[in-house]
Amino acid sequence: MKLVVAGPFGVGKTTLIRTLSEIATLHTEEAMTETGRPVDDLVGLPEKTTTTVAVDFGRLTLPGNVVLYMFGTPGQRRFFPLWQDIARGALGALVLADTRRLADSFEIMDMVEEQGLPYAVAVNRFPDAPDHPVEVLRTHLDLHATTPLLLCDARQRDSSLDALIALAEHVLDVLPAAPDAPDAPGAPGTPDTSDTPDIPEQP
Repeated sequence: MKLVVAGPFGVGKTTLIRTLSEIATLHTEEAMTETGRPVDDLVGLPEKTTTTVAVDFGRLTLPGNVVLYMFGTPGQRRFFPLWQDIARGALGALVLADTRRLADSFEIMDMVEEQGLPYAVAVNRFPDAPDHPVEVLRTHLDLHATTPLLLCDARQRDSSLDALIALAEHVLDVLPAAPDAPDAPGAPGTPDTSDTPDIPEQP
């Protein structure tokens, strides 16, 4: 199952994938420079020193042999065309949000919806971020009643795992039902002969 981890700049996408991946992660972080300061708004992100410029990748195997391939995408608008390429073939998206900058998530959620991807929202709990009840956050983010919304800490494995499992379950719920096995009676393209009387062999 290919999943996209999306969200605005500095919301913790790289951290979440590193926390969860069972393999050494592929990451494309580069040091931020003074040249990029007018482009990348660091208000509320004093600790931010690097940024993803292409993609993060990790893998996680769940019970039942469900393998999740996690693709982290850059959050800045200038990378949106790249985001569309990375999202191709994905079955769903985990959108990370930050209560210090909730409005920054709206554009990301719009992109995910335009791609037709089911998604879950995980609010990453930073130490200095305001704390709000889930019901208040759901209303402010204007989420559909069926869209999963969770609080998580991207640095903690169990917390991050809960968010990813919620997304995987949501994706499986909305996916079209798998067709019957090819050799099952009544399967598309297979004649159902279960009630057909026997035809005597011709001499």
